Amino acid sequence: MFETLAERLQSAFKKLRGKGKLSEADVTEALREVRMALLEADVALKVVKDFTAAVKEKAVGAEVLESLTPAQSVIRIVRDEMNHILGEAAKLQKSQKSPTIYMIVGLQGSGKTTTCGKLALSLKEGGEDPMLAACDIYRPAAIKQLQVLGKELDVPVFSLGDKSDPVQIAKGAVQLAESSRKNIVILDTAGRLHIDENMMSELKRLKAALNPTEILLVADAMTGQDAVKIAERFHQDLTLTGIILTKMDGDARGGAVLSIRAVTGCPVKFVGVGEKLKALEPFYPDRMVSRILGMGDVLTLIEKVEQEIDEKKARELEEKLKKAEFDLDDYLDQLQQIKKMGSLTDLLSMLPGNMFPGLNLQKQLKEVKPDDKQIFKIEAVIRSMTKEERKNPEILNASRKKRVARGSGTEVSDVNQVLKHFDMMKKMMKQFSSAQKQGGKKLLRLPFLG
Repeated sequence: MFETLAERLQSAFKKLRGKGKLSEADVTEALREVRMALLEADVALKVVKDFTAAVKEKAVGAEVLESLTPAQSVIRIVRDEMNHILGEAAKLQKSQKSPTIYMIVGLQGSGKTTTCGKLALSLKEGGEDPMLAACDIYRPAAIKQLQVLGKELDVPVFSLGDKSDPVQIAKGAVQLAESSRKNIVILDTAGRLHIDENMMSELKRLKAALNPTEILLVADAMTGQDAVKIAERFHQDLTLTGIILTKMDGDARGGAVLSIRAVTGCPVKFVGVGEKLKALEPFYPDRMVSRILGMGDVLTLIEKVEQEIDEKKARELEEKLKKAEFDLDDYLDQLQQIKKMGSLTDLLSMLPGNMFPGLNLQKQLKEVKPDDKQIFKIEAVIRSMTKEERKNPEILNASRKKRVARGSGTEVSDVNQVLKHFDMMKKMMKQFSSAQKQGGKKLLRLPFLG
């Protein structure tokens, strides 16, 4: 997420850090690169102009140019302006009278129905008791898709088939929720390939009849400026209360987040970061800005660790690290736990860039990118080794590597890559362990860092 934007911005700031004092020309040149980075990230032109103008006005003041750390001052100003655009994190509101109604709207192909399921799961895990309502009577298999999701999540789905009026379906869902004591109703409304008056008219009727607590637009982040235009139109007709951006894991640009908030004033409340039903995360603007500027996102990382990682195994690994006993079996076990939390690259990108002073973390992230398919290959390679080889990988000579490659259905180059990743992880963990000792206290326990 935001990989390209982060690289470009950090590159611009790196040039500033190399200067003892900044001139107005230095700031102007850096902001030119910032401007290009934002435009390439698909941020709306007006938003970029306003943003860079605000930053420049504050960055060329004597207080910044004459400070001992002018580069840090400029970065702080950029951070503050980004936070100003994105605003505070916005939570879902609840109605004083049960059930609370969330009306989910959007175009076809944005992932609206799947997002309804993801939202239901998120609410259920948070202690709520949701119900889904199948109000999309036009798209083939839309009702069936929602019913399949509901069964998988153990969340009831209300439907009257594809011949009933969506308003009657929604009202029926609310009545059933009241009688069965479900405290939240999520309306999966109909979308279209593009916005048309019939769709908007139906959504307006639903809003008037149900008075939903939240009207949430599901928009595809990969559509860039189109997502902003779509959000503008929906907000104009329905007065949206929030946005859910999908496919954030697949879009390195991600400028739609900045643009939508600045153009519509609607907060982004959730982001979809994968296809799995758990891949819906609350959106924290300040954390996103920190990641973009290379400051990490340790809070989100801690939350992921607390949700998914076996505390007992983490303590066992910590003891092994202290005794320098970390081997390939431990490495495999950690990768399997990491899989539960998402991609390793995303997880490591949440660490501040200066956390490992002896390592170029961004460079390492490009080299260490095991996705699910690669982890499957790593598993095959490690399981084809003997116990002795897993414990002492340095004994893996050319002939042993050939045997392991044959046994795992891979190439010798794949075996070498696994060993390279393993050595990289050991190096990172050793660095982290040293940082802990120097700091005199535990900074953070991670499954792959101890």
